[in-house]
This record gives sequence, structure tokens and C-alpha cells, in this order.
Amino acid sequence: MRIFRSFEEASVIKSPVITTGTFDGVHVGHKTIIRRLKKLAAEYGGESVLITFHPHPRVVLHPDTAGRGLKLICSQDEKIEMLRKAGIDNVIIIEFTREFSHTTGEEFVRDILCGILKAKVIVVGHNHHFGFNQQGDYRALWEWREKYGFEAEEIPMQEVQNETVSSTRIRQALSEGYIQRANAYLDHFYLIIGVAQKVALPVTHGVPMIRIPVTDRTKLVPPSGLYAVSCAAETFYSRGMVRIHDNGPELPEIFVHLENYEDDIPGKRITLFFHKKLEISGSGLPEERLLAEGVKEMRELIF
Repeated sequence: MRIFRSFEEASVIKSPVITTGTFDGVHVGHKTIIRRLKKLAAEYGGESVLITFHPHPRVVLHPDTAGRGLKLICSQDEKIEMLRKAGIDNVIIIEFTREFSHTTGEEFVRDILCGILKAKVIVVGHNHHFGFNQQGDYRALWEWREKYGFEAEEIPMQEVQNETVSSTRIRQALSEGYIQRANAYLDHFYLIIGVAQKVALPVTHGVPMIRIPVTDRTKLVPPSGLYAVSCAAETFYSRGMVRIHDNGPELPEIFVHLENYEDDIPGKRITLFFHKKLEISGSGLPEERLLAEGVKEMRELIF
């Protein structure tokens, strides 16, 4: 997968089939768009292209309202990793600014998607809007397709168990600790990627422990508690239990108790796949007993 940081740099892409959006979480709806994008790219003998923006447009346009304290399902690095796994050929990451936000929908299509990138097909999700004041949509694309020489396609809204999937709904589930619900919407495990660090006490109550620092203030981290996870780093794999500590205005702390441990794990880039929040009965249990109960439940959940 190639990554570009400007439209001009991406002008080398062959016969692009393009979609655009924030794609936070790369959830089941996003994956439906990506699968169609790849299929169309193969039919046109071209390449799939996903245009996304950083920072999130809400943060730039509404810093004191909708964008204030906005938390995202995945960091930029996590999003890139998931798009890579989804099989996208090219990702264009554009810095979103107030100046760029004044680009009208037609200017975006005429000057950028068709003018610079030479789009063959533009694919959008259901009810997707773009351009200044979100005036661009699928209906506009359909009207412009002959004028600017491209094809347009809209992907229907996706549902999971009769519930409409959206990044907002997933954020709400994660914020409330409903990991399994969020995973169903995502169609993959919610994940956190970070570099493993040593801790002062590397073994706590007989269980090896590492720390995964949260470095992105916009990353949505589930509430304080115990979580069953699986952990992967290169050829390493382990079942584990995560303890999240909410530090108020500071970044949350994430400690991982690993069933398996290797001496070279600290310093490696590790991925935590969240399976479930562990609800241990008896909140007044001593820490040692609480940890033992959590590890026991984790082992029963993850094979």
C-alpha cells in the first residue's frame, strides 16, 4: 500500500477508483465500501484509492462544540494499519485546514478528483456529504459524472443485528465499556497499538506485566477496568488481561498482564486486541484476588 501526503504527489496513480472520508475505526460499513472499491479497480484495470483527512474535520471546524474533546476509535497509525490489511492500493492523507474546508463540492470533484487524480469512478457511502457546508453528495456526483467524465456509485447503509452502524455508535459503545458490541459493529476487535515498556515491577502476583503508553490524546480508550485481550508483536502472541487506569485530564494508563512473556518484548510494537470487559464480582476484593479472578476469566474467554 502506498501512502501519499498531497494530491499532486498522488497524480501518478493509474486509473484511480476513489472514495473519501474519515474512515474512523474502519468498521463494517467502511469495509463494504473498500471491497466494492477493490472490485471496481480490478474491472477498470486501475487502482483503489482512499482519501482521508487529518486532523478530523470536526476538530478544525468546531473546536468549541462538536470537535471539543473528540475521541477517535483509532489513531492515525492504527487506521493506516487497518487499511493496509483491508487491501487498499493507495491512501492519500490530506491535512484538513479551514482554508481547505472552503473548497466546494464541485471544485473538489472538478479540480482535484478529476483534474489532478483523473478519477475513473467515485464511490461514496450512504448519505455521505463533502465540500464546503457539506453541499456535495451522491446526487450531485450523479449530475456531474458526464460533465467531468467519471462514474459514480453509492454504497447502501450497513446494519448489524438491525442496528445502523456508524463511528458515533461505536464510540458510544466503547466509552461505556461495551467491547463486544463495538467489535460487532467494527467487524474486527477494537485495538490499541503501542510500544511496550518495562514497568517498575515486571511481575505482579506471579504474572508478567508491561505498560502500553497512550501517546495520542484523540485516541478513545475504554473506561477504567479489566479487559480480556490477545496480544501480538511480530511472531509473539499471548493471551492477556489489560488494566486501564483513568488519570482524569492526563492520558490513561494501560498495563498488560501477559500469560506468555519474552525478555525482548519491551521496546516492540505490540497490538492489543480487546475481547471483553471483565466484570469481576466483588469489587472490594484484594488486588491479588482481583487479578487472579481476572486472569482466570480471561483464559476461559480466549483460547
